[in-house]
Amino acid sequence: MVQLNLFGEKNNDSELIKGQNGEYIFLPSFFDSSVANDYLLKLRNKIKWEQEEMKIYGKIVKFPRLTAWYGDNDKPYSFSGITLNPNNWTSELTEIKKKIETKCNVIFNSVLLNLYRNGQDSISWHTDAEKELGINPVIASVNFGATRKFQLRHIKTKEKIEIEMTHGSLLIMQGELQHFWQHQVPKTNIPVGERINLTYRVIK
Repeated sequence: MVQLNLFGEKNNDSELIKGQNGEYIFLPSFFDSSVANDYLLKLRNKIKWEQEEMKIYGKIVKFPRLTAWYGDNDKPYSFSGITLNPNNWTSELTEIKKKIETKCNVIFNSVLLNLYRNGQDSISWHTDAEKELGINPVIASVNFGATRKFQLRHIKTKEKIEIEMTHGSLLIMQGELQHFWQHQVPKTNIPVGERINLTYRVIK
């Protein structure tokens, strides 16, 4: 369920939702269930998943999820004190990319994948505003597997929005959103299955 009262109102003539300092499009069934099931299985088995580590207050901590970075060979990506060098595109990642590009009107050159193995896997509050992404980046988030809550929080006003990221859904974030809104996928004690999230990006 998408809560619109804090972020803005949906235009009746468009799927675009505009609000203070940002805008997004959410399509809960962009991929039908049979296609989404096929992608979930293939991505789980074919992607080169890694558990990255970061240093927090001098202590090495493992990421609470598995990650992978794919894309054009000359487009590394740095975040949370690590730098990822891309693997070559797989046929599935390229297929998904082409399908969402028609909706986004953007040609993506990279994708970050996260595998949430259970409800204790998560990602904390952050923005995707690294210098490699440029000003007002368009980021397309594709979801396969278990439904998880995706939360947005305005950096200054602390206003919040919550979206249920369902199997086969597509969230397109654009405009100023990455510069003014943080987002996270919180832990949950509710038993949930695996979820794979792909965020397609343009690395400058």
